[in-house]
Amino acid sequence: MAINPHVELISIGEELLIGKIANTNAQFLARRIVSLGGRVRRITVVGDDVDVIAETIRESLNRKPDLIITTGGLGPTFDDKTLEGIAKGLGRSLVLDVKALNMIKEHYAHLSRERGQKYEFTPARLKMAKIPEGSSALHNPVGTAPGVLIKLDGGFLVALPGVPSEMEAIFEESIAPIIRNLSKSVFHEKSLRVEGIFESDLAPLIDVAMRENATVYVKSHPKMEEGRGYIELHLTTSSETLEKAKESIERTAERLRELIEQKGGSIVPQGTP
Repeated sequence: MAINPHVELISIGEELLIGKIANTNAQFLARRIVSLGGRVRRITVVGDDVDVIAETIRESLNRKPDLIITTGGLGPTFDDKTLEGIAKGLGRSLVLDVKALNMIKEHYAHLSRERGQKYEFTPARLKMAKIPEGSSALHNPVGTAPGVLIKLDGGFLVALPGVPSEMEAIFEESIAPIIRNLSKSVFHEKSLRVEGIFESDLAPLIDVAMRENATVYVKSHPKMEEGRGYIELHLTTSSETLEKAKESIERTAERLRELIEQKGGSIVPQGTP
């Protein structure tokens, strides 16, 4: 396994493909995974189609990531087809899981007590308790549909709900510890504000700094503030210890400062007008 476990994200939902909503789940997961020492190698978006989901799962498995995370399509409605697609992609059956069933029953019992309203256990609600054979249901602290964890040869596959609050809650409770355990590195990042230089002139300076500090990745982002342009440099790295990671970042930042000042630009403290 690599020092940074390789992760692939699969976002599922027609609403993503037609631009109705932004893919904030992928953004959240990418940032959290990197902060935990993982590396996101690919983000794929597909619709609510069983065959497409199955094909995407198989393609991802062929690349042998340490972790695959899907988001969306775990609910009770007809277009929630993620688990069916995962099961087909793995060549497994969907089975009624007792643990998942109890989680869902407890959730509706809680709602009944809280709202004074009785909820029938309909076939649509029962659907959320049917998960791929050999998988485990994950507790959903804030919603109904359980997450799903599948242990595979050499890695894991996780299915999370698409509702952001539910996805984030299950991730923090059940998935973050897995990534932390898989990772053999510590992530560190730093941003620099650069003024007085064009991005085209800055690009070769970044190349020099990255060649000299091969473990640090530097990305430039043109910005505007009160009609005034500047460039934000985002420096990231992973290392065996936080001390080593910080040392690499600071060494790279200092080299960038030297190169930028030689070209007449400057690095100013973040937030300086």
